[in-house]
Amino acid sequence: MNNALLQEAQHWITEHHDEIIGWRRHIHKYPELSHKEFATTDFIEEILKHNGLHPVRFTPTGLYVDIGPEDKPRVAFRADIDALPINEQSAEPFSSVKPGVMHACGHDIHTTIALALACFLAQTTQLETGVRIIFQPAEEVMDGGAPEVIAQGALRNVAAIFAVHAEPKIAVGQVGVREGAITSAGDVVEITVKGAGGHSARPHLTTDVVYALAKLVTELPGLLSRRVDPRSATVMVFGTINAGYAPNAIPEHGSVAGTIRTGDIDVWREMEPLLRQLIDQVLAPTGCEYDIVYTKGVPPVVNDDCATSLLRQAARALDPASVITVAQSTGGEDFSWYLEHVPGSMARLGCWDTIGEVGDLHQADMRADEGSLAVGIRLFAAVLDQYQMRGHVHSDDRR
Repeated sequence: MNNALLQEAQHWITEHHDEIIGWRRHIHKYPELSHKEFATTDFIEEILKHNGLHPVRFTPTGLYVDIGPEDKPRVAFRADIDALPINEQSAEPFSSVKPGVMHACGHDIHTTIALALACFLAQTTQLETGVRIIFQPAEEVMDGGAPEVIAQGALRNVAAIFAVHAEPKIAVGQVGVREGAITSAGDVVEITVKGAGGHSARPHLTTDVVYALAKLVTELPGLLSRRVDPRSATVMVFGTINAGYAPNAIPEHGSVAGTIRTGDIDVWREMEPLLRQLIDQVLAPTGCEYDIVYTKGVPPVVNDDCATSLLRQAARALDPASVITVAQSTGGEDFSWYLEHVPGSMARLGCWDTIGEVGDLHQADMRADEGSLAVGIRLFAAVLDQYQMRGHVHSDDRR
């Protein structure tokens, strides 16, 4: 088996070890929130240009860079660059210097891996296919990220796309793969209920908004569970309910808000009209009027079978014992939008050091062992080896 890029990447990583670590620590120390990643984009651009590359910036933040032959469709790798509004408590010596902002989802790891891959590929003579490396802003919010950069041409002439997501629940060196859906969809629904208020001593003269809100919270999740396949892992949970100020007065309006998650992309596509129908049915007997704001999030990341087979073989080239099959996450990831256009696959990249306690994403004390950086760079190099040997990733099931 020809693993020329993988072998060369290992030598390059050894030679540039301190530089790679320095990049990661800088990005972690100076995090930026979604749509505000101006300094992060500048930092990435400067390093790419220093290595002889010609990045193209997105608007307003983020960029991509093309490497290798231009006469063939490209293989893309995506890294997300934004941080979360969390106050860091990891006790790392390079902890965030920005109060209330932290790379608590491993995006600093993703960005550094992609940056190192670009710099390595800029000097290799083994690259036979075109590569595009995408540094995407605003993954952590619903109103941006992947759809924005796709609209700006991120997938133009791209044949397949790959990504990793740092995972503090599995050990450094392990690569978690999964055919089919690896994440879930997550939408937000806000329902405002309105009616004629009045004295609580005379509820029959009112349109009881609080009673209607209680029906929504208690009945809607149950009804939903009877209208969708239970194997789809669909769950609705309300996080807020607000109404009234006095115990003896029925208010004129109130609201509830919650999330709907599903692991099935077809269920996700039909969720909004189904939910509106169920809300109609629940509230009809109360006489209340209502408004709904339904905010669609992201579809599940549905890994393409062929691309995942390639990714699995690439991980085995690193270490056959390192490859594990991971469960579908209930979290969301906007890498899914790329897979609506081209085949691809996302892997879970182990970043637990096996010494401390197992951590979790989106936590103030989230830590990622820097040994995962070399694993991620080598994995992407091995993906290119596999792609160059196979010649393509093909799937007819593009949605």
